[in-house]
Amino acid sequence: MNASFKYIFDKLSTAYPEREARAIARLVLETRFGLTQVDICMGRERTFSLEERRDLENIVKRLSQKEPVQYVLGQADFCGRTFSVAPGVLVPRPETEELTKWIIRDEKESGFSLPCILDIGTGSGCIAITLSQELPQAQVSAIDISPQALAIARENAKRLGAAVDFRQQDVLDSPSKGQDSPLWDIIVSNPPYIPSGDIPGLDASVRDYEPHMALDGGADGLDFYRAICAHWRSVLHPGSRLCFEVGIGQADDVLRLMRSVGFGDLEILPDPAGIPRVVLGDLYQEI
Repeated sequence: MNASFKYIFDKLSTAYPEREARAIARLVLETRFGLTQVDICMGRERTFSLEERRDLENIVKRLSQKEPVQYVLGQADFCGRTFSVAPGVLVPRPETEELTKWIIRDEKESGFSLPCILDIGTGSGCIAITLSQELPQAQVSAIDISPQALAIARENAKRLGAAVDFRQQDVLDSPSKGQDSPLWDIIVSNPPYIPSGDIPGLDASVRDYEPHMALDGGADGLDFYRAICAHWRSVLHPGSRLCFEVGIGQADDVLRLMRSVGFGDLEILPDPAGIPRVVLGDLYQEI
């Protein structure tokens, strides 16, 4: 076994399940130190400089304290691209990839010719940037309340060459005047949806490191869905689509919220594990 892999794995095996510890050890060696999976499997060694050894020790220390590996390495993969991440933004997750890929597939098959898309609560910008690059004909904007998140999102857009208009906006408020025109064809959002009372029971890697403003959805986890349905439908036109990622057990409640403010053709889509994870629909009623 590769010695550096064994060192990382042994240090992490008390804090993580064996399979996860192995995956993290491989990711660290591949991402930070340039060792391929073949190198690791074949037991090929490399000489670490003093600076690299110190870096490795610091990485292992942070990981042992359950800090997410994405924050430790400063990056996360999303839909085939690498995004910079830091503790000020939510770590992109596979469930959100499913939401993004669905919009891309649907738009390529039957969407608007020049769609205007708004990503509400953009965080690292992973949804907006991916949509902009996969749908180059689209006009994509994104909002977030956090200046730190917007700085990271803008950095990601610049590095990846994506044309996204980022703005600071509190989602719980009504849209500002500057967002009244044009009306959006698609609004997509992965808002905070964890009930406030559930946050203390989250895994330490989430509870102690990821920003609570990106997690806490209020008493029942639905505050942001209510606000978006109540306030942001005013920047949609009949036929516009609203697409949400939702938490476990929330799909039916979000569907009812959308129906109550005039959305139809409502669908609930599962994630790869079969959990209802995406709720979407088209605006039927005139504003």
